[in-house]
Amino acid sequence: MPRKAAVKSIADTSAAVGGVAAVDRAISILAAFRNGDSALNLSELATRTRLYKSTVLRLITSLEHGGLIQRLDDGSYILGTEVGRLYGIYSSTFSLDRVVMAVLRELVDKTGESAAYHVIRGDSRLCLYRVDSPHPIRDHIRAGDTLPIDKGSGGRVLIAFDDTLSQQFAQTDKALYKKIRKDGYHASAGDRLAEVAGISAPVFDQEGKLRAALTLTMPAHRYDERHIAPTVEAAIHLGRLIN
Repeated sequence: MPRKAAVKSIADTSAAVGGVAAVDRAISILAAFRNGDSALNLSELATRTRLYKSTVLRLITSLEHGGLIQRLDDGSYILGTEVGRLYGIYSSTFSLDRVVMAVLRELVDKTGESAAYHVIRGDSRLCLYRVDSPHPIRDHIRAGDTLPIDKGSGGRVLIAFDDTLSQQFAQTDKALYKKIRKDGYHASAGDRLAEVAGISAPVFDQEGKLRAALTLTMPAHRYDERHIAPTVEAAIHLGRLIN
C-alpha cells in the first residue's frame, strides 16, 4: 500500500475541482522553477512540490517525453524547449485588455460592485479598464478618466508601492503607506468622494514590477469587508497573467 504523505503536496492543496490529480502534480513540477534558477535537482523539486522523489521521477518521465522538462548530464533538470515554443505562441497572442477585462468581470460577478484597473500617468492615475456594477447606484468613472493620485484607494496603493511616488507623496502620512505595504491592500470610504468606498490591491507582473492598482468601488453604504479577499486574490491572479 502506498505511503500517505504527512504533509499535503502543493498540487493537493490547490487541486482543480473536477480535474486530474496527476496533471495537477505535473503542473506543480513546472511551477517549481523560479526566476534565477539555472537548474533544479531531484531533491529541490521534491522539496518545492512536497511530492515524494519517486512520484517526481514518474511525472518527469512524461514531462521529458513532451519536451517540457530536460535532464542535464549532471542529473539536474531544466525547462524544455517545448516551454519556449508555447511561450512564443502566448506572447504573439497576448492581449492585455482581454486578460484584464476577464479578471474584472469575474470580480464584478463575485461582488456585485464595480471593478477597475488604474495605472500611473505622471502625478495622476488613469482608469485604463473598467467594468460597471449591475446596480443602478454606483460611481460613474469611465475607462479613460484621469483621477488624482493622492485620493482614493487606488491612488493610495500606487503611491505605497511605487518608489518615485512614495518619495513625492508618502512623506506626509508615512504610517498610512507603511500599513498599506504591510497589508498588501487599502480600503477606504470618503477619501476621494464622500459617498464612495473603495478596496484596492497592487498588481505586480511576473518580474515583480508594479503595473497597476486593481480597485473595487461601491457606494459607501454598500461597503463590505468581505470583498477585500476576492479583490486581493484577483490582483494576485492578474499579476500572474501579465508578463
